Amino acid sequence: MYKLPRLLDINAKSTLFRDSKKLLVASRCLETEKPWLIEEFKKKGYIVVTACPEAEHVNMLGFKLCGILARCSFEEIAVLSVDGSMHCTQLHWMLEEVFKIVKPGAQRRHFVVYEGDVVEVSEKTVKYSRYLAKVERLTSEKREK
Repeated sequence: MYKLPRLLDINAKSTLFRDSKKLLVASRCLETEKPWLIEEFKKKGYIVVTACPEAEHVNMLGFKLCGILARCSFEEIAVLSVDGSMHCTQLHWMLEEVFKIVKPGAQRRHFVVYEGDVVEVSEKTVKYSRYLAKVERLTSEKREK
């Protein structure tokens, strides 16, 4: 059923990475649920690996991604996930943590699938989504002046 390599299964210095300057970590379910979106990223030059934080612990995924980034040179690393999924959201937080550790010279991007469309989300939004008190302040009608 699935054909794309899983992040955890691929060698950190895989030959798949050699000719690519862009890496996309996509939510595994998107391969079957929205394959045309994955194809759009491939057309833009991304090598695609998949991950499912519901089945694979985010710490394992992040450690694997650190190993890949320590060995490969990418211009861009992106995450594509299902918006609103409590599991998929972890992929975005993972990418931010990995960048703190490895500090690659690459750009990072965050994309979510919302109502069938791909929406780019800023690093700041990803950061804020981890801090519920900040989100509360931003969304509360009782904002401090």
